[in-house]
Amino acid sequence: MWIDSFLEYLRLERNYSEKTVVSYGIDLREFEGYFKKADAEIDFTTVDADVVRNWVMHLMDEGRAATSVNRKLSTLRSFYRFLLKKKVMTVNPMTKVVGPKKKKPLPSFVREKDMDRLLDDLTFGEGYEGCRDRMILEMFYATGMRLSELIGLDDVDVDFSAKLIKVTGKRNKQRLIPFANELEHDLRVYIKVRDEALPNGSDAFFVRKDGKRMYPMQVYRLVKRNLSKVVALKKRSPHVLRHTFATAMLNDCAELRAVKELLGHESLTTTEVYTHTTFEELKKVYELAHPRA
Repeated sequence: MWIDSFLEYLRLERNYSEKTVVSYGIDLREFEGYFKKADAEIDFTTVDADVVRNWVMHLMDEGRAATSVNRKLSTLRSFYRFLLKKKVMTVNPMTKVVGPKKKKPLPSFVREKDMDRLLDDLTFGEGYEGCRDRMILEMFYATGMRLSELIGLDDVDVDFSAKLIKVTGKRNKQRLIPFANELEHDLRVYIKVRDEALPNGSDAFFVRKDGKRMYPMQVYRLVKRNLSKVVALKKRSPHVLRHTFATAMLNDCAELRAVKELLGHESLTTTEVYTHTTFEELKKVYELAHPRA
């Protein structure tokens, strides 16, 4: 009775689409079937928060996704607001019900051996563009900078005497990223090749064949194309190399706050997601290596 009244209310007063109305009806009848099976004496007006929580646990045990369960809870919240509006009930059983948290996917990253193969074993072609493409991949991996930060680099931002790169990040916030001897050598080689090929280039550090600054999609495509040679990840973007930098640093015992500063994160919480990635790697190593795993 109350389900039909609620669905008519959604159609006529709230002007919901028929698809949405049908979906709400399915959710409510599924919930009704659950609590009736548990106790035939219960109806919608006598349901309490514990019944709803038990239903949530039942759905999760069935393997339902958190997004699906939260959508069903949203249906119940709307339904019970309707019953309160109709004065059928005075207490809302949904008040103290909290839905399951969505599981955030772990960041994708490239393993160290695959990055070594990419940068050390594969060829990128002769001439300026091959040298530039390899340098871009190495720069992402060695510094963890964002795509926009790499494109925005100018020659003056690379300080060889101090071995520092000045990066302009989100909201024009600047930070300094140190670099070591190997990257210094490769940067000098790149600049020499670039200046010989393009003597009339711009101030930009990474440029196209016409001497103009590179654009985001161009860098995205070259990263994806080259990562495809060594990994079968679904995501093969510049941001994956940023994740790879952070994961490699933490795997090699870098302090979390130091990684936060290098990445330019505002909050340590943002950086902590990489600790979960490294722990997943640790679990895999354990499962492969331990005789009783």
